[in-house]
Amino acid sequence: MSTPWTERIRAEIEASMRVKSAILRDFTLIGQIESLASDCVASLKGGGKILFAGNGGSFADAQHLSAEFTARLCYDRAPVASMALGTNSSAISAIGNDYGYEQVFARELDALAREGDLFIPITTSGNSPNILAAVEVARRRDVTCVGLTGQAGGKLYTLCDCIRVPSSETTRIQESHIMIGHILCALVERTLFPR
Repeated sequence: MSTPWTERIRAEIEASMRVKSAILRDFTLIGQIESLASDCVASLKGGGKILFAGNGGSFADAQHLSAEFTARLCYDRAPVASMALGTNSSAISAIGNDYGYEQVFARELDALAREGDLFIPITTSGNSPNILAAVEVARRRDVTCVGLTGQAGGKLYTLCDCIRVPSSETTRIQESHIMIGHILCALVERTLFPR
């Protein structure tokens, strides 16, 4: 039985499917995801770690994806080195107070990142000042950086390689970012810990 919400629910699901279908048909994007998975494997095999950062929903995605690496995704295996920047609330409040909110990720990245690490900034707009500042630090420290962003890419697209979800809607972009992140983790898991 249809309710007033039924068509709205179906429309939201269909909108999500359209974006994911566009990704599925875009072999350039598929190649970029494959390349990022290879970068993750190379970093981890070389003793590096995977670092994530984001704001709001993208912050939640950064934590979620880092947890998939350090815990597990599809099956039991050893943990891999990963962390989401900004999860230490004392550091965030201290850095924000002393240096400004635009520096909260950059300062942590500067302290923690080493050559051979991989930084994955997540921003739907590509224009978050604190993400852009962290990317500048990654570039200065020779840390490989591949961003997850929306169709336009924003300023992030001028600073590093980006996987751009073919949408300008925040909800659709975030849904696709978590899908891409799950794919990355699954590929890394299967490569480093074959069953």
